[in-house]
Amino acid sequence: IGDGGSAGNYGYANSGYSVYEEENERLTESLRTKVSAIKSLSIEIGTEVKNQNKMLSEMDNDFDSTGGLLGATMGRLRTISRGSQTKLLCYMMLFALFVFFVIYWIIKLR
Repeated sequence: IGDGGSAGNYGYANSGYSVYEEENERLTESLRTKVSAIKSLSIEIGTEVKNQNKMLSEMDNDFDSTGGLLGATMGRLRTISRGSQTKLLCYMMLFALFVFFVIYWIIKLR
């Protein structure tokens, strides 16, 4: 009877251990699935970051070239504005007078 009781306890202990072992296996598999999902997500994030950095670098180059073009244009405008202000004002007045006479002539013909 002592051996039978002992065997029964041993079988019960193995059964409890087996339940814990199955639960550990289930939790391990769940953890493995989650780790795998996080790994694939982090790889996708890394790829996206690389693509975004490449795009930012291209935009930086575009802005640099645009800035150079704008700087050259501003330099030309400064060169033009350094010319005779009186001459420029005279041309603008003559142009305004010409437009005024053209409009006056068009109104008179109607």
